Amino acid sequence: MTTHPGPTPSAREPRDAAASRVPGAGASVQSGTPEPSPAGRSRSAAPRIAILALGGACMLAGLNAALVAVGVWAPAPADHLPSVHGMVMVLGFMGTLIALERAQALRQTWAYLAPALLACGGLALVAGAHMLGQLLLIEGCLTFALVYLALWRRAPLPLVAVQVLSTVPALLAACLWLSVDVFTILPLLQAFLILTIAAERAELAQLSLGARAVPRLVGLASALVLAASGSLLWPAIGTRAFGLATLATAAWLLRDDVARRMVRTEGLRRYNGAALLAGYAWLGVAGLVWLVGGVPGGDAAYDVVVHAVFLGFGVSMIMAHAPLIFPAVLGRPLPYRPAMWVPLGLLHAGLVLRVVGDILGRGLPWQIGSVVTVLSLLAFAATAAFSAVRA
Repeated sequence: MTTHPGPTPSAREPRDAAASRVPGAGASVQSGTPEPSPAGRSRSAAPRIAILALGGACMLAGLNAALVAVGVWAPAPADHLPSVHGMVMVLGFMGTLIALERAQALRQTWAYLAPALLACGGLALVAGAHMLGQLLLIEGCLTFALVYLALWRRAPLPLVAVQVLSTVPALLAACLWLSVDVFTILPLLQAFLILTIAAERAELAQLSLGARAVPRLVGLASALVLAASGSLLWPAIGTRAFGLATLATAAWLLRDDVARRMVRTEGLRRYNGAALLAGYAWLGVAGLVWLVGGVPGGDAAYDVVVHAVFLGFGVSMIMAHAPLIFPAVLGRPLPYRPAMWVPLGLLHAGLVLRVVGDILGRGLPWQIGSVVTVLSLLAFAATAAFSAVRA
C-alpha cells in the first residue's frame, strides 16, 4: 500500500501498472545504491517475513474464531474466541499487513515495531491474555501513528496526511476497547480501514481520479472521522452520518477509479479491477445499511455492516493489491496467476450467501456462506504462497 514518491508514469498509463513494475517504489534505486543480490534480498526480508507470518497466524486464529462464532466445527474451539474475533482480524491481521508495508516504506528499523506489536496483540488475545493483548494493540496503534508521522515529515502531502488521520480512529478504538464493547467502536474501526484504502487508491490511481481527487479525499476523510467519533456521543445521528460518508466514498471510488477500465482488459489488470469494483460495491452496501438503519437494531444488520466492510471491501482490497504490494515485503516477486480468481470468487459468493442467510434468519445458508468466506482466505493464502515460491 504505497504512498511514498516513486517513478512517475506516463499520462496514458495508470499508476497501477507502474506500481506493478516498481513495488514499494524501490528505495535502493532512488538512493543510488546498488540493488542487492537475490540472496541478500532474501536475508534482508527474513524479519519482514517473520512479522508477516505472525499476521498470518492472526488470520488463521481469527478464521478459527469465526467458525466457532457461527456454530460449526473449528480446529481449536474455545469459548473466548468469538468475543475477540473482530479485533484479531481488524488490528491483528489487517493492521499488521498495513503497518508492515508502511514500515517497509519508511525503511527504519524501529518502524517494524508497529506491525510486530499489532500481531503480538492479536495472538495474545487468542491465547486468552486479554489485558495484555489490549495493551499491545494500543502500543501498536500508537507506534503505527508515529510511522505515518515520520512518512509525512518525509513527504508532507495531503494523501499522507489522510493516512496519518486514519490512525486516529484506530488508536481511539483500541483505547476505548478497555471499557466498551466492539459494537460501540465499530465505526472507528471501519473508518481506519476505509481511510487507509481510499488514500492508497487515490495515490495509485491519481491520474484517473482527476485533479479534484485529493481535496475530495480530504473532505471525505474528515467526514468519516468526525461521524465515527460522533457515533460515540450521539449514536443515532453519528451512525447515519457515518453511513452517508461511507456511501459517498464508495460512490466516488466507483465513479472515478481506474478499476472500471482495468476490468475490461486482461490478466492482472482485469483481476485487479474486478476485485476493486466488487470491494467498492460492498462498501456501498455497508454505507446504505448504516444510513438507513442507523445503529444496527438486530444481529442481521450488524452482521451485514461488519462483513460488507471488513470482508467484502477490506479483504477484496488485500487480494487486489497482493501482487503489487507483497513483493516489497517478501523480497521476491508474487506474480499474478489465473488461480487467484478462485479465492476472489469464493469470497464474494460466500459473502452474498451469508447476507442472504442474514435475511432469512441465520439458518444453513448463513453458515455455509460463512464457511465459504473462511475457505476463500485460506485459498488466497495458499495461492499467494504457491505463486511466491514458484517465482
